[in-house]
Amino acid sequence: MPLTKLVPDAFGVLTISLVALLILLGLLCIAYSFYFQSHVRKLAFTQLGYFTGPWIIRITFILFAIWWALGEIFRLSLFRLLSGLDLRWQQNLCKWYIVSNLGFAEPCLFLTLMFLLRAPLKMESGALSGKWNRNTACYTFLYCLPMLALQLALVLSESRLNGGSGSYVKLSRPFTRTYSRVTIDHAEVALCTYPLLSTIILGVFAAVLTTYLFWLGRQILKLVINKRLQKRVYTLIFSVFSFLPLRIAMLCLSVLASADKIVFEALSFLAFLSLFCFCVVSISLLVYFPVSDSMALRGLRDIDGDDSRAVTEERSGALLLAPQNEDSLSLRGRRSSSQERYVELSLFLEAEN
Repeated sequence: MPLTKLVPDAFGVLTISLVALLILLGLLCIAYSFYFQSHVRKLAFTQLGYFTGPWIIRITFILFAIWWALGEIFRLSLFRLLSGLDLRWQQNLCKWYIVSNLGFAEPCLFLTLMFLLRAPLKMESGALSGKWNRNTACYTFLYCLPMLALQLALVLSESRLNGGSGSYVKLSRPFTRTYSRVTIDHAEVALCTYPLLSTIILGVFAAVLTTYLFWLGRQILKLVINKRLQKRVYTLIFSVFSFLPLRIAMLCLSVLASADKIVFEALSFLAFLSLFCFCVVSISLLVYFPVSDSMALRGLRDIDGDDSRAVTEERSGALLLAPQNEDSLSLRGRRSSSQERYVELSLFLEAEN
């Protein structure tokens, strides 16, 4: 069924509404993180300050999610119908969208999630320090560069890959096409499409990181025996293994439909919706809940180091698998290693008041 103006309007308004909700959630979590950080420093809650370690990387994860969400607005048919841009600008915008989202924002999202989950397993190497935050940010950009370079090369060499001047190979258009010219209600626009080669590269990248994230999740589950905390870990693993493959599948299927058909708009929206759900779940589990649970313990001051830790863990209901020494047993068996306390409270703490 061909597109009419009503169809892109409907999908466009729904997409913009969801993007606004994601941005609002992200900004609230950023403000909440800054509030908690300043709260810990001003009131000298040193025990709670121990769990604020990767707060910069958490905020970075939100910023990548917002970057991706804003990029999704620029690919919309509604945006093109309302912006009044000429066809050349619309085509260049589609190329920028592929490089920005598929080559930068999405790989950085996956990498940041990996580092956030890896942090609790690397406590002995200083995962709570400011140096760790800086190094992790640098590694994220460094590891993303190959993906960015590949996607940029594919976009810039689109004509050569299609058999144009100076070409050395000839591929069918769906493998390299970044846009398609269509007519919607007598207005000619360039709709963004997803090159199959770009999608395959992103899919391979996501598959490798998903496998590694599955291994990280299993390692974290070995440290967590509280059922409430286990549910959070399982929820995060489920979101990674369901939403990411679903997005890649929808992007691949979109090349089978013409850009001027409703099926293409529906597949593009489902691809957007899958990663939107992934971002919401990840931000909630890795940013909001850790800060919220730590704030629930803000009444605990640093009266006595050992007693404060014992009370903190007693209130948090943290039941850990740590090997305990004699000092730990004297504190009612509630103390655990720094690595395990971080896993419980920094990622998936369920505070019991």
